[in-house]
Amino acid sequence: MTDTIISSATKEVAIGFGRPFVMIGEKINPTGRKLLAEEMKTGDFSRVEKDALDQVAAGAHMLDVNAGIPLADEPALLAKAVELVQSITDAPISIDSSIVEALESAIAVYKGKPLINSVTGEEEVMERVLPFVAKYGAAVVAVSNDDTGISEDPDVRFEVARTIINRAADHGIPKQDVVVDPLVMPIGAMATAGRQVFALVGRLRTELEVNTTCGASNVSFGLPSRHAVTGSFLAMAISHGMTSAIMNPMHAEVKAAVMAADVLNNQDPNCAAWIAENREPPADGGPGRRGGRRGGRRRSATE
Repeated sequence: MTDTIISSATKEVAIGFGRPFVMIGEKINPTGRKLLAEEMKTGDFSRVEKDALDQVAAGAHMLDVNAGIPLADEPALLAKAVELVQSITDAPISIDSSIVEALESAIAVYKGKPLINSVTGEEEVMERVLPFVAKYGAAVVAVSNDDTGISEDPDVRFEVARTIINRAADHGIPKQDVVVDPLVMPIGAMATAGRQVFALVGRLRTELEVNTTCGASNVSFGLPSRHAVTGSFLAMAISHGMTSAIMNPMHAEVKAAVMAADVLNNQDPNCAAWIAENREPPADGGPGRRGGRRGGRRRSATE
């Protein structure tokens, strides 16, 4: 099946069917984060550094890096952020910008094969971004909207994805280097948003055989107990074939739902990652539990 390989200088991450779900850390993004935006504009990247390290420690396999700040020098800021993140962690990066000049500035300093976030089905955008992706041998996120906007019809969004994949092939970009974002809408505003994405993800997997991603937190926008909704959405999306998401691994409910979905989808061999994450620490600080025993008594299956 299709594997999308993203790399840093020393580490590869494979996004693919049957593989563990790839968590792409979302926090390095000044959109909606006024303090981070002000700090980055003044050259203070200490919060970027902390966000990078914290997300990797929490289990992020990749990091999304965005420097979209109004009236700022985005090409310079994005390149600096990418360089900094690569200097402190080996996590591969999703370089996130709608400005081609910023993408070019960042990829010029990037070490490895990044994921470019993103290209849409708009003619002008495809003609600007796809040659750039091909030139640098990168992978790209294909967002399922075009010149007509974001359709509420999942069949239309599927055809937009097909168009981008075919146009990418015209530029020599193989489909394994195209990761489709089917567009997650807020469930509070569109009651069928979840079902639409699940259906789209299934078709993208079986008919086009491409990997998928999304901005996971969009689904719960405006709702209380957002993390529970986001986690449940991701678990269901994984069951339909979604292979990655831009998300916050530091939200325990969301991360647990993703890891449990990997277990139940047979994407966590021998439940190794789940056990390592959830093993109870020994009371005396010694080695962890072995052989199903605790306190000298064998535990029953119902305990």
